[in-house]
Amino acid sequence: MTRIVCFGPGPRFKGGIANYNTSLAKAFDKQEDTEVHIVSWTQQYPAIIPRDFIDRKSRKDQLEGTNIKVHYLTNYNNPLSWKKTVKEITNLKPDLVVFQWAIAVQGLPLGVIASSLVRKKIKVVFDLHFVIQKEGSALDNRFTAFGIKSATAYVVHARQTADQLQQLFPKVQFDVRKSFDELPGNSKPVLQLYHPVYDMFKPDPNFDKNKVKQELGLKKHVFLFFGFIRKYKGLHQAIEAFAKLTEHRKDVSLLIVGESFWQTLDTKKWSTRIKNQLFGIAKSMFLKKKDDERNYQPLSLISKYNLEDNVMVINEFVPNEEVHKYFQMSDNLLLFYLTATPSGVESIGYNFKMPMLATMVGHFVDTVKDGFNGYLADNEIDSMTNIMNKAIEMPIPRENITETASLMSWTNYAGQIRKLI
Repeated sequence: MTRIVCFGPGPRFKGGIANYNTSLAKAFDKQEDTEVHIVSWTQQYPAIIPRDFIDRKSRKDQLEGTNIKVHYLTNYNNPLSWKKTVKEITNLKPDLVVFQWAIAVQGLPLGVIASSLVRKKIKVVFDLHFVIQKEGSALDNRFTAFGIKSATAYVVHARQTADQLQQLFPKVQFDVRKSFDELPGNSKPVLQLYHPVYDMFKPDPNFDKNKVKQELGLKKHVFLFFGFIRKYKGLHQAIEAFAKLTEHRKDVSLLIVGESFWQTLDTKKWSTRIKNQLFGIAKSMFLKKKDDERNYQPLSLISKYNLEDNVMVINEFVPNEEVHKYFQMSDNLLLFYLTATPSGVESIGYNFKMPMLATMVGHFVDTVKDGFNGYLADNEIDSMTNIMNKAIEMPIPRENITETASLMSWTNYAGQIRKLI
C-alpha cells in the first residue's frame, strides 16, 4: 500500500489552489493500492490579512465517493500547530508528501514543516505554481527560498518556472524532465508537466444556454472573464479592449464573474478596519506603492465607457455547483493577464471546450496555440480588441480544445508524480 499526503488548502476553502489540491488527491485516490490524506491549513495566512478564505456557498461534497481522509491542522499564526502537523504527517508514515506552493508569504511555516519531514527521511515534493511572485516584494524571494529549499523534488507547470527555480538557487544542480523512470543521483529532479484540466467542473447537458442568455440580456457573442478579480489578471485591459470592440459591433457582451479579491469582509466591522490598517502598514513596508492592489477598481471602467448595456457583472464568489453555467453560455474566455503562471481558470475553460483569448505572457505562449485552441494578443489594447473580433469572424473549432485537453489529464499528472517516490 502506497500512502500519499497532499498538503494544501482542503475542500472547505475557496479558490483555485483548494480545488487543485482536492483534484490531485482524488487522482491519487483512483490509483490502485493507494491511501490518500489531505493535510490542510485551518488558517492559511497572517491574521491581519483582511479577507475571508472559506467557501461558504458550495454545498456538494467534493470528496464524495472517495476514501480520502482530511486533516485540518495547520494554523499559519500558531507555530505549535506546525509542530503538530509534522507529528501527524510523520505518524501517517507517508511514501510521499506533495506540498502546494502558491504564495511566498507561506514560506515560513511550510519551510519549517517541509525541512522537518525531510530530516525524518520522508520524501517531499513541492508542486510549484510560481517561483518568482507576480506581485513581488522585497521579502518574497527569501520566503520562497526558505519555504521550498528542502524539497526532495519539484513539479513545475512550465519551463519558465523551472528557469526561475534555477535563478533562485543558482548553486543547485537541477535535472528537468517531463518524465522520470528513475531518479537522478547527483541533482534534484524537476518534473515539468502542465496544469491539469479540472474534472470537478462539468457541462450540464440539460442547460438551456439560449434561455439563460436571454434572461440575462446577453447578446449573440459572449466573452467571459472568470475568477478572482486581481490586478495581474488584467480585467481593466479586458474592459478597455471590449469597449473598443463595441465601437463597431453591437452583437457582443462581456460577462464578468468573480469576487473582488480584497473586498470580502464587512468594512463596517471594527475587526475589518483594524485588519485593513495593519495590513496597509505591512504592505507599505515591503511593497512598492504601485503594487498595492487593494484600491484596484476595474469595474469602474464600465460606467466610464458607457458599457452598462453590454456588460453583465456577477461580483461575488461562485459556488462550485454554478460554475458550469457561466462557461456554457459564453463563447470565448478572456485571459488578458499582465503576468501569468499556469492558470486554473484556463484549466476550467478546457473542460468546457472554451477557446482562449490570451496575452503573450508567461506560459500562455506554450499552452495557447494561436489559431488552433485560441488566439494570442500583444500586450496592447488594440491587439486584444483585434483577437476578440477575430474570434467572432474566425471561430476556433471546439474539437481543437478537446484535443488539447486530452493531453492534460489528472490521471497522467498523478501518475508522473508517483514516479518520484
